[in-house]
Order: sequence, then structure tokens, then C-alpha cells
Amino acid sequence: MTATLDAGERIIEFPALTEAKSALNAKRDELAKIFTEAGPDYDMAKVKSISGDTQAKVEHIRALNVEIDERKTKVDELMVVARAAAQAKEHGGSAEPGSEPDGRKGAEDGLHFKDGRRKNLGEIITESKAWKNYERGSDSGPVATLNIDLKTLFETGAGWDPETTRTGRVEMFPTRPAPHVVDFIPQTTTTQAAVVFMEETTFTNAAAETAEGSSYPEGALALTERSHSVRKVAVFLPVTDEQFEDEPRSRDYVNNRLPFMLRQRLDSQVLLGTGIAPNLLGTENVSGIQSQALGADPITDAVYKAMRLVREDGFAEPSVVYARPSHWESVRLLKTADGQYIWGHPSMPGPMTIWGVPVVETTAAPATKILLGDYANFSELAIRRGIDVQVSNSHSTFFVDGKLAIRADLRAAMIHHRPKAFAEVTGL
Repeated sequence: MTATLDAGERIIEFPALTEAKSALNAKRDELAKIFTEAGPDYDMAKVKSISGDTQAKVEHIRALNVEIDERKTKVDELMVVARAAAQAKEHGGSAEPGSEPDGRKGAEDGLHFKDGRRKNLGEIITESKAWKNYERGSDSGPVATLNIDLKTLFETGAGWDPETTRTGRVEMFPTRPAPHVVDFIPQTTTTQAAVVFMEETTFTNAAAETAEGSSYPEGALALTERSHSVRKVAVFLPVTDEQFEDEPRSRDYVNNRLPFMLRQRLDSQVLLGTGIAPNLLGTENVSGIQSQALGADPITDAVYKAMRLVREDGFAEPSVVYARPSHWESVRLLKTADGQYIWGHPSMPGPMTIWGVPVVETTAAPATKILLGDYANFSELAIRRGIDVQVSNSHSTFFVDGKLAIRADLRAAMIHHRPKAFAEVTGL
């Protein structure tokens, strides 16, 4: 085997390495030629060096990339050996003859030359059976055992333990995002403890054609006062003094998570709240909303029938549909008789609408129902006070325990002005 020293790269250039580099460059040139033919717009139709349609050409490029990666790995492996050999050649004369005990002189072994000079690792590798008997073009060569004497290692157990620093990322507990539901509900402000309004509960339209001299038909109107109390959503968290003092990010973390808890709970209350103090009144429990049973209908049909009730009986136009992901799944996966997806191919983002109305997937929706309605015109989330965060050590024994009580709350009322403008699909 012959080898040459490349002083620029400080490597021993030997035939196997030269051949591997040549093969790698050939594949790189082939790939470059393809993209030169394709031009700056990557038009595969212009590529004549590869036969077949665009898909076939793309597959050829993909295979070529894989082959380039494999050849590059081979070159990298050989370069490790080449650099070691160069270091061995460069520093081979650093030790003076006679530096080893006299008993080493005159006989060459696996670790020493005849003059007693100790071989370094690069020299041991280049003189090994595996190196000398390597055949060009083969994927593997003979195996040799290197007789290298080992001294006591300065390793982890006897030296420093490795220092590990956290990345700074905090992976949050998997939970429902918020806000999500209230984004589709108009928000107002109130300065009262309750939101009071009048609802027209009687409307009798007796207007009719009347003959001359006859009595006018009598109509009827009646108003009823409605009141929705402002409710408080609250949470508190105990934290030690040291946690805030020693970790600067902990304060921001708590300040972000507590309001998130409130918004998440509010999302649930505007749909599911019972209205019994201290709960808000959610859509599911509003008296007088429309109801459509699923029965034997597919969900799409039942939802449309519920929308029809809102339009026909509530004289409103649904603005949003709230459904659990498990319920929306059956709609998203609907197919035609020949297997085509109705709500869009799996490779494309499907329309988050049903019958033209936006759909909000949320686990805040009821487990057995879909809720919908004209939230845009006939609902209102009245905010008495937005999120307020306070910190104190006066709770219980927190002062002497070195703890802080961090509390957050908000006050709001949920109003459905026209119950018949909302509907539920039941039996899911």
C-alpha cells in the first residue's frame, strides 16, 4: 500500500481514501448537473439526463441524496485514520533514542521501535494488520487487535462529575387550551353586581284586515325583568419565599399559569355552568333553548336540523358550533361511496365549518351534546372585573412559615338574551 502526506490538511492520503473521495465527488457532480438542467425554478421537465416523469425524477434525486450521504460517511471514516497517520508521521521523531529503558533496544514489538522509541497511536494503527491488508473497494477489512497498555484513567468516577445545565424549557401539563370558547362570545363591561334587562315574553300580533265600522283586533305585549348575577371565578397558590428569590423565572411562571386557570374555567362555565350560585349560567342549562335529538340521523343532519330550529323558531342565525373532538371526528372522516373524503383530503387542512358555520373543537363542550347558536347577536359575557392577582403572607401561618399566598380571580356574568337563538344536539 502506498500513501502520500497532504501537508495542507495534515492527513496521510492513501488509495482507499482517494478512491472514496472520487466516488463521492462523482455523485455530487451528478446531482449538480440535474439541478443545473432544472434551472432556478426547479422545473423537472427540463431535466433530460433522467428518464421518466416528474415523480420518477424526484425519486432518482432522493436515491442520489441517500447514496451521497453513504459515501460521505465512508470518506469521514477514512479521514479519521488519515489524520491519525499524519500525526504519527509528524511527531514520530520527537522521542530521542534511548528514552526508553535499555531493555527495549534492538527488538521491535507492537508498542516500540527497535531503537526503543515508543510508538504513538497513529503509528500503531498504520502498522496494524487491519491497515496493511485493507483492500480498495471492499466495504470492510481484516480485524486486528492493538496491544495498547492502559494506565489509570482520569474518568468521571475519579474526577469531576459532568456539569449539566437545564435548557430553560418548561413542558406544561397537557390540558385544554384557553381562552377558546369565549373568543366567539361578545364581551362587555358592567359596574353592577348583576346584569338586569327586560325580555319581551308576550307578543301577540292580532293585526288583521278590518271592515269599516268593525272593532280593531287587540294585540298583546308583556315584558319580564331578567337578572343575571355577576359570579366570581377564583384560585390561589402557596409559594415559598425562597422559590421566588432563588429562581427569577418562577414569578413569571406563576403569574402566567394562574390567569390561565381562570380563563380555562371560564371557558367551561359559559357552556356548562348550572346558574346555581356561585356558578355562571352556561348555554347547556339555559331554560328554553332549542333541542334536536340525534336519533338515527348522522351528526351532520342533526346539526342542520338544530340550525333550522334556531332560524325558524328563534329567528336568529347560528354563528358558532361547539363540539368535542370525538364528535367532530365522525364528521371530518365522512366519505363518499367511492371513498373520497367530504371534508377534505387528509393531506390538506379540512374546513372547520359545518353548513357554513364555524366549528370550535373543545373539550369544554358537553360529553353527549353539541351546542350551537347565535352567540354573536344574542349572548354577552359581561365583565365586572378582569383578572386580578394579589400576593400576601398573611394567610394562616404563612408569615412564620416563610410562604406567600398568591391569589387570582375575575368577576363576570354570562347572559343569553334570547334562549331560542341557541340549540343543543342531544344523544351523542
